[in-house]
Amino acid sequence: MKRKLVIAALFAVLAGMLVYAGDDVSLRIRIPRREPFGSVIVQRTYAVPMKDRKTDYMFAPPALQTCVNSLFPHFGYPPCWYLVRHKRQQITVGKTPRGPDD
Repeated sequence: MKRKLVIAALFAVLAGMLVYAGDDVSLRIRIPRREPFGSVIVQRTYAVPMKDRKTDYMFAPPALQTCVNSLFPHFGYPPCWYLVRHKRQQITVGKTPRGPDD
């Protein structure tokens, strides 16, 4: 029983590695004849914690973000399918200040 579980886990890891490698090769060689990179307009919001335990929000203008047309992230860029679904990004700046009773 334990041996079958180990074999199944190894098979799952190997299958995942093969899918990632195939995705990377198809991106580098452009196997399906598509552009490897794309761009999506994203809206970033910066959340800045204040000393009075409130949060100040700063809105950046919409900007283009480069992405890859693949299943997984490559070359340091997120996949376009993920970025299209997450166009609004909130970035927390700094830490929440601690009060006297913390």
